[in-house]
Amino acid sequence: MIEKTLQLEQVLPRSLEGLVAVVTGGNRGIGLGIASVLGRAGATVCLWARDKEVTKKAIQSLSDLGITCSGYYCDVTDEATVIKAAEDVVKNHGSLDIMIANAGAGARTPFLETNLEQWDQVVRLNLTGTFLCFREASRQMVAQGNGGALVAVSSIASIHAAPTMHHYAAAKAGLGGLVRSVAVELAQHQIRVNSVLPGWTDNHWRQSAPDLDTLLEETTISIPAGRWGTPEDIGMAVLYLADPKLSYHTGADLVVDGGYSKMPPYLAVRFAAGRSGY
Repeated sequence: MIEKTLQLEQVLPRSLEGLVAVVTGGNRGIGLGIASVLGRAGATVCLWARDKEVTKKAIQSLSDLGITCSGYYCDVTDEATVIKAAEDVVKNHGSLDIMIANAGAGARTPFLETNLEQWDQVVRLNLTGTFLCFREASRQMVAQGNGGALVAVSSIASIHAAPTMHHYAAAKAGLGGLVRSVAVELAQHQIRVNSVLPGWTDNHWRQSAPDLDTLLEETTISIPAGRWGTPEDIGMAVLYLADPKLSYHTGADLVVDGGYSKMPPYLAVRFAAGRSGY
């Protein structure tokens, strides 16, 4: 699915022409889908990630689409590497105009068995990492004086119960508070801050699911759109939030889940069985 997404010859408006966009965790999955959309919209794309070999392959895939892109080693949980990556982007490209804080991952541990190290690891990656990336990007944007866009990639786990993923859900929910607070504070600098909340999305981790067929069947039955999203679906939402013409939209969450969060579970079962209504 991801490879097919990258091969699409979709013509997008060049709404990001001349802008430099950073996508953390941009070398695979949703991050790569976001990078491909922003790049085809004219942005110079900078991938921040830890796996250098995967990043090389991602850069080649994007370059094949005619996208100007580069890769930087960055562990978003490490303040020094985030600061250095931001400095390197500005040094190499002259500016940093868009920051997409996508890097993150979940973990499954029963609540009663979760230790502090496991909790801290998930929260640090998904919440603290976004704080560090937002802070460094916004410092640069304020210095440039031209405004900019910060977008956090959250999850519908931030608004739904997520058994055994309490640390992930808490971190993603925390992004909402971060986005709203920073949006209000940075509005005076014409920096917009928003988040996108993906639902079930085709991703590299899905391929390793031990019960993939069952997972697809059980989840898709509850998605009114009748399918999982693609990384590019999320990318199109991020493009909307990153577009500089969207100058009056800030501090908001954009849910992209094919209607999943709008349908009560019992209604989804009735709908799938060909029945409708309450």
